[in-house]
Amino acid sequence: MMIVIVAGDPSGDLHASHLIRALKERGGASLRVAAVGGPLMRAQADEFLEDLASRGVTGFWEPLVKLPFMARLALRLKRFMKDRNADALICVDYYGFNRRVLGLAKKLGVPAFYYISPQVWASRPRRVQALKKLVRRMLVIFPFEEKLYADAGVPCRFVGHPLLDLMPAPEEKSAPGRPPRVGLLPGSRRSEIERHLPILLRACDKLRSYYPELKVQAFAPPSAPDSAYDAARADGVEIVREKGYEQRRRLDLALCSSGTATLENALLGVPMVVLYKMSWLTYRIARALIRVRHIAMANILAGETLAPELIQRDATAERLAEEAAKLLADAPRYAEVRRKLLAVRASLGTPGAAQRAADSILSELRR
Repeated sequence: MMIVIVAGDPSGDLHASHLIRALKERGGASLRVAAVGGPLMRAQADEFLEDLASRGVTGFWEPLVKLPFMARLALRLKRFMKDRNADALICVDYYGFNRRVLGLAKKLGVPAFYYISPQVWASRPRRVQALKKLVRRMLVIFPFEEKLYADAGVPCRFVGHPLLDLMPAPEEKSAPGRPPRVGLLPGSRRSEIERHLPILLRACDKLRSYYPELKVQAFAPPSAPDSAYDAARADGVEIVREKGYEQRRRLDLALCSSGTATLENALLGVPMVVLYKMSWLTYRIARALIRVRHIAMANILAGETLAPELIQRDATAERLAEEAAKLLADAPRYAEVRRKLLAVRASLGTPGAAQRAADSILSELRR
């Protein structure tokens, strides 16, 4: 059996690598996996076709400059699926490129599955109808997504959130330490780090007026080069690269970009202030398309603002420091935020998402 799996960003690379491992454990020696993704998928796949996750192709207009590369990669995948008689395609999030690959699989008669849904509930809900025509089954990681797809007539299964397999138990604390330990998470893509890290460093400088002995750590993803954090190192900030979350779980507060990091922090019970800056064209398009009140997944799942969101012109060092200082100084509010973040964790099911997804895919293919 030959399965092709495609992911396009660092978080997709992480979760897809665990899915590959689960598929191979359950499929035996006769199952082979070919991957487009990142370094973690490369380590698990039998054949690795392209490192897409490390290219950082995001936004609305920014991918236009990458169109020739994306077109060549799609053609390469089409030829691979045809020449190797692929038994299945699995797409992981990253809708823009994966939508094209799904169409190619449909023409070739290759059954397709989607693990980790694109956020159709946040913008462009008509994508659900496109997926209905192209996907054999959706394997979703948020409980409310199962009803969304079922109501649209799309076969779907909630498998739980894959981060639950990676997360240690939260630290038990009801108030921040003195001095507090603050983590900086500017994002996983080079462009995000370049936009956000200088703002985060200036915010910490201002926060030191409240806490002179402030402890600061910057968390670097596997795909980011050391040079991306030179400014933080020059400021005396400790750079953390960890496979687990032992350092992160000890944080009293995180200053982070919107993305997977907000959910990770929620599962660890770490209060946070969220920022995000993008090109003005991308921002204007996003404002026209986004249909949800919040952008941080922790806030979306909680249904309220647990983490302040500072977007675009509001994403300044002054505002970040102000919001962080207010949260650190208000012990009752701090404890309440932690309690509600951990309630979000409880809502996302139990560990084993990749294993359940693999079982569902292989069962469907054998049937």
